[in-house]
Amino acid sequence: MADVATRIREIEGVGPGALPLDELLASGQPAVLRGVARDWGLVQAGSPSMQAAMDYLQRFYNGQPVTYSWGAPDIAGRPFYTDDYSDLNFEVKRGGLDQVLGDIAVHADDARPPTYYVASLPIDSRLPGLREANDLGLGGQGIDAPPSIWIGNRVTASCHYDALNNIACCAVGRRRFTLFPPEQIDNLYPGPLEPTPGGQAVSVVDFDAPDLERHPRFRHALAAGQSAVLEPGDAIFIPSLWWHHVQGLEAFNVLVNYWWSSVPAYLPTPMHALYHALWTIRDRPEREKQAWREVFDYYVFGPGPRAGDHLPEAARNVLGPVDETMARQLRAMLIGKLNR
Repeated sequence: MADVATRIREIEGVGPGALPLDELLASGQPAVLRGVARDWGLVQAGSPSMQAAMDYLQRFYNGQPVTYSWGAPDIAGRPFYTDDYSDLNFEVKRGGLDQVLGDIAVHADDARPPTYYVASLPIDSRLPGLREANDLGLGGQGIDAPPSIWIGNRVTASCHYDALNNIACCAVGRRRFTLFPPEQIDNLYPGPLEPTPGGQAVSVVDFDAPDLERHPRFRHALAAGQSAVLEPGDAIFIPSLWWHHVQGLEAFNVLVNYWWSSVPAYLPTPMHALYHALWTIRDRPEREKQAWREVFDYYVFGPGPRAGDHLPEAARNVLGPVDETMARQLRAMLIGKLNR
């Protein structure tokens, strides 16, 4: 694994229901929350053995099928692209969670096992009751973030970013997290926007064996990176849009995560705007692109009130704060224009 310059800062002595969320969000920096989930039932169950953790999970499984990724031994636990980036190197399957757990156990001692990865499984719909003894209590702090669970063997989630804030709890096994701030995007060499191994563009750099002749700017990313190894019971706060590379280090690994937005639900993901801008702006002449940059700086990236503060309040319309009513109007207007 490539070395990065800095260790992720650590916060000790916090527990479920009392996380320093305001400080975490205000800092805009990642943080490891050591031992925050150490008393979870799943963490305790996984301490004696892998099988004990599997048995604990199966107590809550309701039998509904789950979607999981399967890869042949030669992908070495790295769901990724084929060599020409036209397809993915794994299959997406559906089956019982009990079957997936059994297959992981069968191959636990293999030097190069097949890859099994249940990603972002909603806990409440497949493992009802698990939250009772395995939850961070974010709801009590005003955060609506239903948890998801991630189950697999030694899987590497290639470096990517999410649009939402994230707290990820290492419940079984150890995981190595390597993080980069958003401004490192150019130095991480993102792959195609579609298809993607997990729903977001990922870095095409092989972190275990980086080719610095092919990807020379990755050196700058490493100098700006931060890393930490999480033990069972530890958690990590990943701010929105921070790139993160995650490696499962044991034959069996389980993680529980919580995603949430810092803005109201009526503000949609900016990914829609990115695709629209790729379509409408990127391939224009450079002079026009620079002019549009000035327009966007004025209306979007500058101070929120600036574009409308010289107008009477009643005349500001979309130049004023966007509320739920204005959001509906904007959505209807855009749909109408795009459908012409």
